Amino acid sequence: MLLTTWRLATILLTALSMSVATCHLLEMPAKLELEGALWLVLLQRLYPPAFGPVGGAFEVAAVFTSVVLVVLVRRRRPAFGWTILAALCMLGAHAAFWAWVAPVNATLLPVTPDTLPAEWTRLRDQWETTHALRAVLQIVALGALAYSVLVEVPRDPAQPARLANSGA
Repeated sequence: MLLTTWRLATILLTALSMSVATCHLLEMPAKLELEGALWLVLLQRLYPPAFGPVGGAFEVAAVFTSVVLVVLVRRRRPAFGWTILAALCMLGAHAAFWAWVAPVNATLLPVTPDTLPAEWTRLRDQWETTHALRAVLQIVALGALAYSVLVEVPRDPAQPARLANSGA
């Protein structure tokens, strides 16, 4: 029961985190067409109130639950490999935020359209591209988590599920 509940929580948290990341991905083409002042206004007004605190909480929780899930399924082959892939994708997405998005936020959140730095397009491209990469990583993570469950479903309903030495 613990494993089932933990898997469900991990899948739900990953999906919630991925939904925020996917919003960035879907917005990217239109936002790359915006002039600097408008792009900056969106960065400053749209994302800090909800995307950061709410999306960040979902992501941290998804990273945590996916790492714990790796430990919980360590004796279950082939679910283990798919779960590791999911955890690595979530860790990678989270690391990418701190490496490439957070520095842009720190640079651009305090400025005004009048004080927008000359290299704002480089910073915008770094911010947008990293968010797109993060979305892809989280989409792969969710797929891997779902597949880690599906590989344990028997192909023939008359056959028991393939479970290796598990206590779940």
